[in-house]
Amino acid sequence: MPKPVMKLADLSETIRQKVAKVRWDRIVEKHEGPFDWQCILDDDSEPDFFVPGTNLSRFARQIEDIPEFLIIDDRPILLPIPRKYHQNIEISRTIWSADGNSVTIFLTDTTFSTDWFEIGYLAVCDKVAGENFWLTILYHERFVIEPDSIFEVS
Repeated sequence: MPKPVMKLADLSETIRQKVAKVRWDRIVEKHEGPFDWQCILDDDSEPDFFVPGTNLSRFARQIEDIPEFLIIDDRPILLPIPRKYHQNIEISRTIWSADGNSVTIFLTDTTFSTDWFEIGYLAVCDKVAGENFWLTILYHERFVIEPDSIFEVS
């Protein structure tokens, strides 16, 4: 399991505001983006979602509900995954661009299930200009967890 080292609290307010404006795509359980990182980083009771059939249009998030950097391949990467679920994350594979500014991450998250068809995800992350961390720009479900034996990957 990857471990957090760099903290969101380490970011200057200027960088945090820039990150909050970055748009990213999420395609999970038929819910699609784009979103901006503000909705992920907020730690107050802003309207985050609406639960049909109830009056719930807000919830008070705890610090554990906010993502935190994970160190993957010795680099700090911010995925849109609450820190309370980090212990359930396993990195299957990473593919770095030649210049090291982008990475594709194959991962599993067993927070809500251990069934193969519910645990696979793919993240594409880009390095933030002038900073030493990567930020998710695409987070997508995936259903092929293990590569076929025809491929030379592991």
